Amino acid sequence: MTALKSLALNNVPVKMGQTLCICSRGSITIDNKKYYFVQKLDEGGFSYVDLVEGAKDGRFYALKKILCHDREGRQEAQTEMEMHQIFNHPNILSIVAHTFVDRGGKTEAWLLLPYIGKGSLWSVLEKLRDKRSLMSEKQILQIFRGICSGLKAMHEKGYAHRDLKPTNVLLDEDDRPLLMDLGSMNRARIEVRGTREAMTIQDWAAQRCTISYRAPELFNVESHCIIDERTDIWSLGCVLYCMMMLEGPYDMVFQKGDSVALAVQNPVTIPESCSYSGSLKMLLSSIMMSNPQERPNIHWVLDQVQDLQSCSPNTQTNMV
Repeated sequence: MTALKSLALNNVPVKMGQTLCICSRGSITIDNKKYYFVQKLDEGGFSYVDLVEGAKDGRFYALKKILCHDREGRQEAQTEMEMHQIFNHPNILSIVAHTFVDRGGKTEAWLLLPYIGKGSLWSVLEKLRDKRSLMSEKQILQIFRGICSGLKAMHEKGYAHRDLKPTNVLLDEDDRPLLMDLGSMNRARIEVRGTREAMTIQDWAAQRCTISYRAPELFNVESHCIIDERTDIWSLGCVLYCMMMLEGPYDMVFQKGDSVALAVQNPVTIPESCSYSGSLKMLLSSIMMSNPQERPNIHWVLDQVQDLQSCSPNTQTNMV
């Protein structure tokens, strides 16, 4: 879901579990603080985002509204709220307030989030592509390190993001990445016992994990296996590839209608035209291992990124 593509960070205090209510047309009140509707930001299949302004502090916030069609939908929204509350990390988007609102017999989950004006990593990469430019290796490593730090915090608490992609990474004005859209998060380690459980997880992944960033083991889930946080490591590799090539490794496969499930079984191909260092390309290849048992954990990846930063040249933006 790309609904929060343009969220931005303000240094606002995080207060969880506050009550939100509609007090008049065009405004809401949160913990006795009024916020005015400014404009629609984005809209997806089951949610939409409004830009609101604090009447007292004058700051902008993003109000994400999730339509809950049934009890399962309400539980999924509740999980997303809880995931935001678990983490207090500079590379994970915070939450300011949240509640459920009943409107006309339908339930909406409301998440009040900081607003980030620069937008998503994907929007930044799109602008570079339009200008026929590339991101410098120094900038790639800086942003990638922040993404890894956010993932590390998730994995250390026993959770996996499950839908990491460039549209789910926001960048503030200092290029600090913030992981967002936590609605697909769940326990990192899932033990699969039998064909029925395998199919359930496979169907869930088909609905909640973006196909061109989905780990190979989620396409054909084995009847007796363990799915763990290394699904995120695969997606992380796809994000790194996208930062280097300005498109994901399997974006074109999907757009052409070819089988992504088959494509991900083969080693990732790095174009010969790729002008980045051999060390960065080697890191990418090390991350994108089809066999999850051969895939590194986030601590190893973060160590490699830090090592690359200490010896990487200050590569300027290249022209294509």
